[in-house]
Amino acid sequence: MKNFIFMALACLSACSWFHRANAPRDPSEIIVTGAPAGSIAFVDGVQSGQTAEFSGKPQVLNVTSGEHVVEIHIGDKVVYREQTFVGTGEKRVIKVLSGTGRN
Repeated sequence: MKNFIFMALACLSACSWFHRANAPRDPSEIIVTGAPAGSIAFVDGVQSGQTAEFSGKPQVLNVTSGEHVVEIHIGDKVVYREQTFVGTGEKRVIKVLSGTGRN
């Protein structure tokens, strides 16, 4: 009986050796530079988190890989819009050009 319990526990613990860990987070980023102070960044129509207001410094936006639309808003007005593609693990830099937008 002791041997049976020992073997059962050994088999059950061996199952955990093959358990797959969570997949690593997609480290893709969009880095926005040149946005006017006080403007807010949106990615795919959604405000980009708590630190979305610009203060003259580059804004790092964590995104999933794929195609995205980045917009810069001042109040209710869109002052810049750009569509971009970010690969897995890639860092894409978007330079806001004086309130003009590219589509």
